[in-house]
Amino acid sequence: MKVLRLRVQAGKVSQAPPLGPTLAQYGLPLNKVIEEINEATKEYAGLEVTLILRIDEATGKYYIEVKSPTTTSLLLKYAGVQEPSGDPAHKKVGNVSVEDAVKVAIAKKGELKAKTLKAAVKSVISTARSIGLTVEGKDPKAVLAEIDAGTYDEVFKRYEKLWGGG
Repeated sequence: MKVLRLRVQAGKVSQAPPLGPTLAQYGLPLNKVIEEINEATKEYAGLEVTLILRIDEATGKYYIEVKSPTTTSLLLKYAGVQEPSGDPAHKKVGNVSVEDAVKVAIAKKGELKAKTLKAAVKSVISTARSIGLTVEGKDPKAVLAEIDAGTYDEVFKRYEKLWGGG
C-alpha cells in the first residue's frame, strides 16, 4: 500500500504537475481520480487542503481521504482576508461573526478537543484573536466574556444538532 500525502487547492485539482505525473506512475485513471478528488474537496473550495491518497499497487484500487483546512485558513476565508496579521495585538485584518466561528468549530469537530460546541467556539475565537481578527466587530476577548454570560446561547442552540447534541 502506497500512501501519498499531498497539499492541493480544494476543488481545483488538475492533471498538471506534480499530481498528474505522480498518479500516472501508479497506473491510475487520471481523469477519474482527479474528478473524485475535486468532488471530495469541493466544500473547501478556495482553500488548500491535505489529501491522503492510499494506493493498493497490486489491485490498482485507491482511497481518497481529505483533511479539513486549518482553523486559521477557515477563519481567514470567512473574514475575506488572505493572511493573518503580523501584529495581531495592534493590527486587525478582518472580522468574523460568532456564527462563522460556530461553522468553523463544526467543520473542525473531529480535531478539536472540546466536548461542547460552546467550548469549541471559544477555542476558535481564541485563534481568531491570535491572527488579528475581531469577532462581531469587537476584541475576541470581550466576545469570550459575552459567551460565558450567555449572550450567544440562541446561536449555539441553532447549531447544536450539527455539533451532535449537548
